[in-house]
Amino acid sequence: MNLPFDPTTRHGASAAGEPAVPRGFLLSTPLAELLALARDVRAQGHGLIQSYSRKIFIPLTKLCRDYCHYCTFSRPADRNEPAYLTPEQVLDIARQGASAGCTEALFTIGDKPELRHTHAREALAQMGYASTNAYLADMCALVLRETGLLPHVNAGVMEREEMALLRTVSASQGLMLESVSDRLCQPGGAHYRSPDKRPAVRIAMLEQAGELAIPFTTGILIGIGETREERLDALYEIQRLHQKYGYIQEVIVQNFRAKQRTPMADFPEPDFDDFLWTIAAARLILGPDANIQAPPNLSDVQFARLLDAGINDWGGVSPVTPDHVNPEKPWPEIALLDKVTREKGFHLVPRLPVYPAVMGDLARWTDSAIRGAMMRLSDADGWSRDDLWHAGDSTIAPEVRVVADPAPGDPLVAGALTALAGGTTPDERLVEVLFSARGADADRVCRAADRLRAEVNGDAVGYVVNRNINYTNICTYSCSFCAFSKGSTRADLRGPAYDLDHEEIARRVREAAARGASEVCLQGGIHPAYTGETYLSILRTVKRAVPDMHVHAFSPLEVMHGAESLGISVRDFLLLLQAEGLGSLPGTAAEILVDEVRAIICPDKLTAQQWLDVVGTAHEIGLRTTATIMFGHVDNSHHWARHLLAIRNLQIKTGGFTEFVPLPFVYMESPMGLKGGTRAGPTFREVRLMHAIARLVLHPAIQNIQTSWTKLGPQGAAVCLSGGANDVGGTLMNESISRAAGSAHGQELTPDELEALIRAAGRVPQPRTTLYAAADPDLLARARGAAPLKPVVQAPPVKRRGNVEVANQFPETLSEA
Repeated sequence: MNLPFDPTTRHGASAAGEPAVPRGFLLSTPLAELLALARDVRAQGHGLIQSYSRKIFIPLTKLCRDYCHYCTFSRPADRNEPAYLTPEQVLDIARQGASAGCTEALFTIGDKPELRHTHAREALAQMGYASTNAYLADMCALVLRETGLLPHVNAGVMEREEMALLRTVSASQGLMLESVSDRLCQPGGAHYRSPDKRPAVRIAMLEQAGELAIPFTTGILIGIGETREERLDALYEIQRLHQKYGYIQEVIVQNFRAKQRTPMADFPEPDFDDFLWTIAAARLILGPDANIQAPPNLSDVQFARLLDAGINDWGGVSPVTPDHVNPEKPWPEIALLDKVTREKGFHLVPRLPVYPAVMGDLARWTDSAIRGAMMRLSDADGWSRDDLWHAGDSTIAPEVRVVADPAPGDPLVAGALTALAGGTTPDERLVEVLFSARGADADRVCRAADRLRAEVNGDAVGYVVNRNINYTNICTYSCSFCAFSKGSTRADLRGPAYDLDHEEIARRVREAAARGASEVCLQGGIHPAYTGETYLSILRTVKRAVPDMHVHAFSPLEVMHGAESLGISVRDFLLLLQAEGLGSLPGTAAEILVDEVRAIICPDKLTAQQWLDVVGTAHEIGLRTTATIMFGHVDNSHHWARHLLAIRNLQIKTGGFTEFVPLPFVYMESPMGLKGGTRAGPTFREVRLMHAIARLVLHPAIQNIQTSWTKLGPQGAAVCLSGGANDVGGTLMNESISRAAGSAHGQELTPDELEALIRAAGRVPQPRTTLYAAADPDLLARARGAAPLKPVVQAPPVKRRGNVEVANQFPETLSEA
């Protein structure tokens, strides 16, 4: 098709000031060609994603000062009926929505009803409010505070100060431009006697919303007497506003539907092809990245055809409340919406009141008071979380919905899988494509990983009998994700500060050996009085207690701290540890190996390169390590890709990693979780993909992918065994770090319990050592008949000089650090 413009870029004005998409082209091109072009442009910006918002509709008042001739939302004042919903009624609706999994509370009201209706003025005065919008602001705050739902405000034409106030309690706002035709405001027009529908008034408010950086919804209403040329004028005006401020996050193209008991009850509705033409024109004018929405309930059984015109969003759909603006046209069931969307080859994805572009720059677009609630409801890509599950939560089981394969699926995902299967070296873009997989494509990624797992590992699933010993929870670092080494609001999870004496460490090691453990794993906070000699002394204590015990100890951060405290190189300190019997190192403290993320979550910790250097040096001298990733906080798929490739590249160089361990972030008791500075951990889709993509991307360099039952629970770990994982970690005996963050999963799983989990997943248990040799049968028999653990003794903090304890208590200020 020979086009007079470039359809793959966001369209702007030409040098001569004319629209880049010529009006004549839109008016003269046959509909079939226009629709095909609109679909192509949509695909450039949105791929296979078709979004919608799960919302509840809160009609705070149906009084209005305008008299739009097509509207049934506005009603006459009746003193026998309340003018406004009460706070209790508002909360009741919101709580129903929250229980149904909604994320958006759509507040819709008439334009400033107090300017027309005495009844409204009296009601506001009785409640102590000067205006409807002042009451609206308080109701938005109430819903946000009590239910976590994100308010989206449609309050008609507002003053700048009102919009600024509502920006502090809402995620987004909206005002339909509807039309730029002044004719419609004249006698006989749809907007006659509606002062707030004058185009100049609405455009002025849209300008102010842009100046205030409010994520904004607008759009046009077609079929109310305007011409096609006037529709294009309105779309060009929306384009102008967005180019100026960058704030219009979605554009609604809505078709007029005649309603009984209105002046336009007998007015002809627009032809459906005319509606499709308008949507296609909007897509071409506004470009590939624009979010264009058409309400499915206003198209009856034809709503699937809207996808043929270039929309990428269905709008708000409520499982609880009706469409109060169009009550005669109920929303389709979400299951039907999903079915129709999949039949058209798209993935239905829930969103928040704002789109991912806004979520990616919250500091610019939102008030600090609402950002925490927005982040908690978001996934890593800025869409709404697609489940209610959280890492560490035992009350909601992870849900896995295997979606029937639509043909042909996302060609990018299919291409990435084919490339990896053919031996292509993965790059960041390929890995990001895999993390974008949703619906049936996510299942395809997991199946590909499971096939590879079967080729590499067979049906065996490994585990080790071990004990965790966290020797101190006192730490000088300020990692905002860590609930273990910082104060917690729940003493039953973390308890007071402690610093184990060596007698207790030795007792725990001996008890672990008596219970069949082949490994003890030792990690702790970076105690300000610890030196390299402290770590060497702890290691000697373990080896004296049980000489044959494998010691898996000291994170790269502890190693670097120990080396610096002794004034020697990391290599020399590792050699000292190795000489004292260190067997291997845990690859923790990695978090995300991207410094821009680390600057947020652990700003004073070692850098990504320092972590890689410490681990690489350990590998060079013959010490094996694990590799980890802690994901689901302020990170995204781009960061995950960089992390996985850094691990892969180091393994190709050294071969020192024994396994890769995804660690889903447990947010509940983390400092940044409590302050609202993080997402609520990864979604379970993201957890499944992390395990699967790790298998695919790290192959053949790393053969073992471990799933963490302390983060996922037994059921979640079992699911990941069918998506690339071949190991379930250790029995642990004591688990402190996940527990401190709020995980409800247990302190220990016995060999029998782990083997039951493995067999339930259809796999074969394979007890192992830390370094993946077969477990000692005598130790395993001892583990199966182990006595219950004795209570641990968490010694209070003491002052230290090296490894010498001083009688005085450690300063209280530090124990509360």
